Amino acid sequence: MDCNKNSNLTNCNCTYEPCPRKGVCCECVAYHRANGELPACYFTADDERGYDRSIEHFIRTRKK
Repeated sequence: MDCNKNSNLTNCNCTYEPCPRKGVCCECVAYHRANGELPACYFTADDERGYDRSIEHFIRTRKK
């Protein structure tokens, strides 16, 4: 399967600018999964800005 980075970037809400995986979803998901985290696209824009990608943070934000 080919990665369409330009198309992915239009939907990517990650605000971490130096990220080398931005727009390459398979690498992003693998990176965050290996770190026990979720990628930015799982979070709302407000919740993403804090860069807390933990699963615990995701669960807390969904209980609001």
